[in-house]
Amino acid sequence: MTSTETRTIITINPASGKPLQHYPVFDETEIEQALAETYAAALLWRRVPAEERARMLGTVSNVLEARRDELAALVTAEMGKPLAEAAAEVDKCVWQCRQYAADGARYLESESVAVPAESCQLVYEPLGVILAVMPWNFPLWQVFRFAIPALLAGNTVLLKHAANVTGSALAIEAVLAGSDLPSGVLRTLVIDEADVPAVADGLISDPRVAAVTLTGSTRAGAHVASAAGRALKKSVLELGGSDPFVVLADADLETAAAHAAKSRFMCAGQTCIAAKRIVVHRDVADRFQALLVEAVAAMTVGDPTDAATTIGPLARPDILEQVQRQVERSVAKGATVLTGGRRLDCEGNFYSPTVITDVTADMPVLAEETFGPVVALIRVDDDDQAVAVANATDYGLAASVWSRDVDHALAVGSRIESGALFINTLVSSDPRVPFGGTKRSGYGRELGAAGVREFTNLRTIWVAPSGA
Repeated sequence: MTSTETRTIITINPASGKPLQHYPVFDETEIEQALAETYAAALLWRRVPAEERARMLGTVSNVLEARRDELAALVTAEMGKPLAEAAAEVDKCVWQCRQYAADGARYLESESVAVPAESCQLVYEPLGVILAVMPWNFPLWQVFRFAIPALLAGNTVLLKHAANVTGSALAIEAVLAGSDLPSGVLRTLVIDEADVPAVADGLISDPRVAAVTLTGSTRAGAHVASAAGRALKKSVLELGGSDPFVVLADADLETAAAHAAKSRFMCAGQTCIAAKRIVVHRDVADRFQALLVEAVAAMTVGDPTDAATTIGPLARPDILEQVQRQVERSVAKGATVLTGGRRLDCEGNFYSPTVITDVTADMPVLAEETFGPVVALIRVDDDDQAVAVANATDYGLAASVWSRDVDHALAVGSRIESGALFINTLVSSDPRVPFGGTKRSGYGRELGAAGVREFTNLRTIWVAPSGA
């Protein structure tokens, strides 16, 4: 929520609906200053050896650990996830920083190529300032997931975070400032949401910005990609998802149901890699459905600061209203709610965890991305139909397949269009392996060696033989 008269961003606690903080919106001078600082820092940071950059990034983990409880409480207050989930998010950022401190520099080592020359080297050189437009659902991790590999590669970061997590965005800048990293390698912009398209276009076209990355909606991704295309600059997009969770006839149903519930309802279902469509073989569907409904019905919705809570509020009222509309319109078309299916009659943005079945492709719970605690269960007759249903979406972020026979699961999973495939476990990101999607889920990769190299110039250096 913003106040245009005072040009401030007001963050709101989604569990109570009450204001948290007021943050002054940056004016043009402050935006220019932040860009100038990250650009100046980039010219110096790129000259620091990769091994030293990795060491400095490792010291960020110490600051995160020291501020763990404070940061977790801030995340919970701003976007509503249960406190235990918020603390786990901080811990994941700690792990990532230490992982890259230990292994990251090797991803940037030059490579020799055997050609008729004195030498031929392939080197990875930083691009410069990277503009990052980031979402609110994992206020810390989404930024760290991109920023730590980009910084390791020698780039600097200009961060435009979601307005409702402005406090978390500024806290990220403070965390990095409290480490051994030099000043200016990451600056946060406080931008009114109404100004974001114009500000982003202006920054992308600025010659001091080398590239852009966005995690968010397909609509926002299309806007950023268009602006980057006009400026002929690199872009990486991590967009929406409608991930299939495929349960084959020979799956361990108890384990699969427990993981399905965890995957879909973490962060109140507000995550792109959640298991949004459960595709289950008809022979085991009744048993799986009973296990899933039992697990979901047992979840506790409430105050995210209460240790007993497993489902907190949705982050904003408009998200709650959208989820409610999607379920109501799907039921009107013939879908059946097995549990949940309603907003809670209390203050805050609470929606009951929901399992819905008897769904068809034209219903909103399948035709659209549902960003809330709602999962659709679809019965299929065989593996071929499971693959067809899994692929019946514009999205292609990730998929998981469940079977006691790993070869069987791999055979089915290899036919599903996705950026990642997980067998007998829920989809998650890991600092050691690349993450990203295909189709309308975006392009480019974060994390792993690919994530470090994504915002580099792969340069060939050819030295002719002596006397040639």
